Amino acid sequence: MMMVAATENSKTPREATEPLREDIRLLGGILGDVVREQAGDRIFDLVEKARTESFRLRRSEIDRAELEELFDGIDPADAIPVIRAFSHFSLLANLAEDLHRERRRQIHRRAGEPPQNSTLAATYRKLDNADISAEKVSELLDGALVSPVITAHPTETRRRTIFEVIKRITALMRERNRTGLEDDERDDIDLALRRQILTLWQTAVIRLTRPRLETEIDVGLRYYDMSLFDVIPDLNAEIRTELRRRWPNAELLAQPILRTGSWVGGDRDGNPFVTADVVRTATRRAAFTAMSYYLAELSDLKQELSMSDRLVTVTPEVAALADASGDDSPFRSDEPYRRAINGIAARLTATARQVLDEIPPHSRDSNLPPYLRPEEMLADLSEISASLRGHSDGILADDRLEKLREAVQAFGFHLSGLDMRQNSDIHETVVAELLAWSGVHENYRGLSESERVDVLVAELSTRRPLTRPDATLSDLATSELGIVRAAATANQELGPDAVPHYIVSMCSSVSDLLEAAVLLKEVGIFDPGNADEGPTCSMQIIPLFETIDDLRGGADILREILAIPVYQQVVRAWGNRHEVMLGYSDSNKDGGYLTANWALYKAELDLVAAARDTGIRLRLFHGRGGTVGRGGGPSYEAILAQPPGAVRGSLRITEQGEVIAAKYAEPGLARRNLESLLSATLESTLLDVEGLGDDADDAYTILDELADMSRDAYADLVQRTPGFLEYFRMSTPLAEIGSLNIGSRPASRKATNSLSDLRAIPWVLSWTQSRVMLPGWYGTGTALQQWVGDSDERLAQLTDLYRRWPFFHSVLSNMAMVLAKSDIGLAGRYANLVPDTAVRDLVYGKLRDEHARTVEMYKAITGYDDLAGDNPQLQRSVHNRFPYLEPLNHLQVELLTRYRSGDDSALVRRAIHMTMNGLATALRNSG
Repeated sequence: MMMVAATENSKTPREATEPLREDIRLLGGILGDVVREQAGDRIFDLVEKARTESFRLRRSEIDRAELEELFDGIDPADAIPVIRAFSHFSLLANLAEDLHRERRRQIHRRAGEPPQNSTLAATYRKLDNADISAEKVSELLDGALVSPVITAHPTETRRRTIFEVIKRITALMRERNRTGLEDDERDDIDLALRRQILTLWQTAVIRLTRPRLETEIDVGLRYYDMSLFDVIPDLNAEIRTELRRRWPNAELLAQPILRTGSWVGGDRDGNPFVTADVVRTATRRAAFTAMSYYLAELSDLKQELSMSDRLVTVTPEVAALADASGDDSPFRSDEPYRRAINGIAARLTATARQVLDEIPPHSRDSNLPPYLRPEEMLADLSEISASLRGHSDGILADDRLEKLREAVQAFGFHLSGLDMRQNSDIHETVVAELLAWSGVHENYRGLSESERVDVLVAELSTRRPLTRPDATLSDLATSELGIVRAAATANQELGPDAVPHYIVSMCSSVSDLLEAAVLLKEVGIFDPGNADEGPTCSMQIIPLFETIDDLRGGADILREILAIPVYQQVVRAWGNRHEVMLGYSDSNKDGGYLTANWALYKAELDLVAAARDTGIRLRLFHGRGGTVGRGGGPSYEAILAQPPGAVRGSLRITEQGEVIAAKYAEPGLARRNLESLLSATLESTLLDVEGLGDDADDAYTILDELADMSRDAYADLVQRTPGFLEYFRMSTPLAEIGSLNIGSRPASRKATNSLSDLRAIPWVLSWTQSRVMLPGWYGTGTALQQWVGDSDERLAQLTDLYRRWPFFHSVLSNMAMVLAKSDIGLAGRYANLVPDTAVRDLVYGKLRDEHARTVEMYKAITGYDDLAGDNPQLQRSVHNRFPYLEPLNHLQVELLTRYRSGDDSALVRRAIHMTMNGLATALRNSG
């Protein structure tokens, strides 16, 4: 059978991993049978030959050239089923590993072992052992917020249909692993698995067309029904209860700590497809999703609360709700709860009719007035809860009703806050046009920074608009004003939390923020106030610092803008709170892995100091991607690695691409991942987790030196090596990625060949496909080696930092994960795609040498002899699945060679895209 030998020679104890081996054996065997049945013996034999040779290569029994020969000149029609076979196995192996981790957690719990880190149970224990006063906890958790934000540029290459099939296979495998099954029950499950794997084989993996933004909006919203509606209310209730039990007089978490956000439909930075209509669609579809959930829950709740007033006595408030419900059915005349719930559903239906384009299912028509705010609906639900508790039915109140109350608190009528984002260059262009049209200034762009600030502050101090409805403006200005106006309308209809944030990307000056404020003033979001009332802005303006230089200057920009009186007053209206976003993608592309990580850490230190000095409360928004090169890695460790004072109870973090599905595709996954965010936020806020004590300054000095050395090594490759860009374009599938239908947004911000204009996703995805993984390690080895030199003492210092400092530990651990997934030998095969042999030899030689240097330094510092030494799950995954990546890489190179030689047939293009999909799936890192 196919794929059975995947776990040969495992280093993990057999008794612990035997269930995993059994699952892989079962799924791989079924897949092999399907391949034979559907593609024929010849293709099956080719797949088996490739599998066998890949394992022989791992055992150094053959040279890589022998495996390459297997696919030389392969017919694309034969290549496609081979690619699909190895891609599907990777998908099924991911599933088996996820189930194994779930199974191991259950075993640990049943054995009574202490709760594992990154769980709330473990965090509660740590808090119990800490001496923290109620006053301190109350101060630190004031305005607490943990918000995962689903982004607008997914790197997930699989279609929704594939997710649905995998979901069904997962459910069947859980059922199969249940103890006590009879043989015939197990046989039925195996038959059902065969049906699903057959369906998987016969379903096209790749989209034929690029998804529209409206499709991406619906894709982002699907996770609420899949998991978030189920998990978020429970977690909010649990954490509030647990914290208040420990500090009963602190009145903690008056607002839900866990609330979601989205960029899907609001992020127009480089995306021309975001329009006013898209903003309207995004906000209304989100509201439709929330109200649909509430109406469905009310329908079920009505069935459950069948109490008769002949048997229980309801409160006068519930009796009044029932009487005012408009429900005069004689069959419910003695059922006040059912009539009251019908009234709530009728008012919510009226709300939906007023603000939505489509009325949700389970609606109820009446002449009742709509709810103007979700707090009104929450108040009615609370009356029902109080009444139930009044006749000793608290056990009922704590079930569906309590979960619905928590949901309304967390999601409101808007579901999730839609962030607006635009590049500062666009703001500058549009504001310059508006100022010229109004006669305020003919050449705004020619002004100095201080002169710009003076002009903008003057505009923010008056209610006079810069335009009027009949103004003749450029398409760009018309579009930008229309988009911001659509956001203002959404907030008027759904409340200020519908579109709460306006992010200025590539922010490098005070004027960049003030320009955004001027645009918001044009549509009434920014109100300059008058003699009696100060200025207000219902949407928070957030600078996004991305490049290394912008990160270094971010704190100064914050200090400077907070010194402007009109802005000071606006921030005061925000509760003296200010959010700053930190970009991981461009900083990495700008300065390399180690330099970017340290620049982010130092930026946070500087921003914390600026917040302290100016008397504001800072909230950081981390723009992390799915890969280490874009800030990825385990969220729990990443949050604990933040500098002291950088969290303070609040955290927003982007969730992107394949990471979204990996974390939120089902309730169990969603709970574990949201728990890790909450646990890390609480621990970073309430406990001392940095671990450096009085040695912090010395550690910071060491990282300053390492970061400078790393940046120079990175720049030497990327900026100073002749032909580097040519090598990058030719040795990776960069050009072909542009036609892979993975998202609505273009691969570059501008139509240029500049690396600075290339988006981080194709930059990282290209290096991932070629197995170089450059953004996750390059330059670090040189820096570490240069700094240590021949000094055992310096090496010991780095080892000490690795053991004591979460930041440094996280940096090296994430880097090791990337290195473990890289394969510099395979990268050499991709290097052969570069026509210029001098460029090829020069650049590949630098990559090969730096890779070896980085691995050597990691092992020397950590003491591990394996890159996955501190990550048994990764070790198991690399051993189990990575031989199956080898054929995909070789096939990709073969097909790229053919395509670039002029064979641009549909089969070749499709096969290339399928190898990209398979590798992204197997590596669990797209971009």
